[in-house]
Amino acid sequence: MDARTLRIGNASGFYGDRFSAFREMLEGGPLDVLTGDYLAELTMLILGRDRLKNPEGGYARTFLRQLEQTLGLALEKKVRIVANAGGLNPAGLANDLRVLATKLGLSVRVAHVEGDDLVGRADEFGFGESLTANAYLGAWGIAACLDAGADIVVTGRVTDASLVVGPAASHFGWKRDDWDRLAGAMVAGHVLECGAQATGGNFAFFGELDARRPGFPLAEVFADGSSIITKHPGTGGAVTVDTVKAQLVYEIAGARYAGPDATARFDTIAIESAGTDRVRLSGVRGEPPPPDVKVCLNRLGGFRSEASFILVGLDIEEKAALVRAQLDATLKPRPAEVLYTLARTDHADAATEEQASATLRVAVKDADAKVVGRSFSGAVVELALASYPGFFLPALPGDGSPFGVYTPAFIDARKVPHVAVLPDGKRLDVAPTDASRALEAVAVPPLPAPPSAGPVRRVPLGRVALARSGDKGGDANIGVWVRTDEAWRWLVHALTEEHLRTLLPETRELVIHRHVLPNLRALNFVVERLLGEGVSSSTRFDAQGKALGEWLRARHVDVPESLL
Repeated sequence: MDARTLRIGNASGFYGDRFSAFREMLEGGPLDVLTGDYLAELTMLILGRDRLKNPEGGYARTFLRQLEQTLGLALEKKVRIVANAGGLNPAGLANDLRVLATKLGLSVRVAHVEGDDLVGRADEFGFGESLTANAYLGAWGIAACLDAGADIVVTGRVTDASLVVGPAASHFGWKRDDWDRLAGAMVAGHVLECGAQATGGNFAFFGELDARRPGFPLAEVFADGSSIITKHPGTGGAVTVDTVKAQLVYEIAGARYAGPDATARFDTIAIESAGTDRVRLSGVRGEPPPPDVKVCLNRLGGFRSEASFILVGLDIEEKAALVRAQLDATLKPRPAEVLYTLARTDHADAATEEQASATLRVAVKDADAKVVGRSFSGAVVELALASYPGFFLPALPGDGSPFGVYTPAFIDARKVPHVAVLPDGKRLDVAPTDASRALEAVAVPPLPAPPSAGPVRRVPLGRVALARSGDKGGDANIGVWVRTDEAWRWLVHALTEEHLRTLLPETRELVIHRHVLPNLRALNFVVERLLGEGVSSSTRFDAQGKALGEWLRARHVDVPESLL
């Protein structure tokens, strides 16, 4: 291991990511640490339901199966593994890893981090009835486990970036108040956390690279907190300034990106190409973390179901109105929530039946499973011979499925235990970072002068801008950026909050926050409550907001011809 550089890879961006990624990363080139991010707000709900069925469960079982195939290789190559796959039961996963190692005839030092699970203290914090309640811990428990010689560290709900910050802090001996270094590692961790999204996956200009099977990313982290984002040679995709920017603007808010270890100033990130498939991130300024930590709360919200009606040919609106009138009259008892959405994807004088088709989607939610189960599906199916001409369903509605409601909360960091359980079983309490929050105001740079008037052409925004979008609970984030200073001068004046409302009518009645990041030539929009009460309960067509950015790029705007 080069003491001046720490090579940290990623092999998972979510629970269900490419199973073979662990082996690909271990075989593809040198690494010091391999991380895996398995947890999202929706995943915590899934694991909560798993724990209800089996108190010994509650962790990402995929991780255990991946290590069954690769643990020996990792030990042989002296690659340490850090993953948040412990979910709601990191101690259980750590124990099962020891059992696995014994079965494989391997000697492995396993440690875990716990303390984030607050569901047993829900009344104390006023959380109400919760299925899961998990605080976002930071990196210092991971660092303590690595300092004690752990080969594998599994955690519960730590921040995604902590999987990188912890190994870097341990390797370089950083202190709690090394804000700039910690913030730099946070930025690298934010880039790595979603796996192949940093190497060309889900990339707006995907035609510029081989996007068929992107490799997974790694970061070369340096002692000053700067890093180079890259990937193993010969793997697919690409690492470019834009693929990295796509992840930098993903699911953030403004200039301050706060975590329990530090606050990273995204308005100070310097990004530049450092060669083929190499992008340098440097200059990141850090500040102390906030005094409170975020808590992810999930509760069971009820049951849901949906049905889709295919409407073909003429009189689409009238056919949809007939279905709605028929269902409204026959849904008894009526579900607490009934949402009709008509997608006019039909074309006049279409050459194929599918091109002549529109879809009416009906989503229902209720506290009683029976109301959205047989009662709803029966009402839908009974219309088969008694509704609009050409009636057919692509699939029959089934029983109601449970959904959860996500709520964020914030509590005093000093009230959250953070425990590193070392390989020898010793328990080490990790105190929260004690730091003043007397912060300077973020200096808002003056906007560049708008481009001089000239001829414009009405074209899709995506001709000149890239975007990526996603979810944060019930809010949606849309990051938009451009490649040149001239395009930036136009974008920052053209794409205002009001213009966004015009381009995306679904946002018209919602609160929108626009954040300007000139160093990235980027805008980030946070649209409050577009996704309702979170992914699991959302009845929106794109429940996670993953394609909002592509919808925005497809909308037509007046673009200066000089940019085209």
